[in-house]
Amino acid sequence: MSDPLLDAVDIKHLLHEVADELGEGPRRTIILVGGAALAISGLRQATRDVDSVARLDPALAAAVARVAERHELGANWLNDSAAPFLPITFDEAECSTIIDRPLLLVLGAPMNQIFLMKLYASRSVDVDDLEAMWPHCSFRSPEKAAASFHEAYPHLEFDPYLADHIRAIT
Repeated sequence: MSDPLLDAVDIKHLLHEVADELGEGPRRTIILVGGAALAISGLRQATRDVDSVARLDPALAAAVARVAERHELGANWLNDSAAPFLPITFDEAECSTIIDRPLLLVLGAPMNQIFLMKLYASRSVDVDDLEAMWPHCSFRSPEKAAASFHEAYPHLEFDPYLADHIRAIT
């Protein structure tokens, strides 16, 4: 199993296949963040995985596994590993609908929330994403973005230089 690059068309196609695999039961929700959300938004070419902040229940995980096997994808091509990093300010009502099927709803997290999550991660790979996202966020200034970050992650130590860091990468 490999982790090929998935573009927006690939991601949507695979998510429709996941919906087809569900068969029956309650409607499930996937909330896209990270590179997949950026690819769907046209802010990135592709990604190696699809991150959801909504937890995958056993039936959804089994559907994801069947799609992975069929397409020779890695076991974590669609995962909920980002869930612990969800900002406390996240509001599902602010998400956009990407796929609306009877058994599967796929939402895209708001750009501001994805920005805060990528800022929290602050890996080198996130810098390009943060730069691409900035014009699509509504913070209006690095200081407002830093204040939003501190509100979203109050458990983290206050960083008086965060606005300067944001200014440098945006």
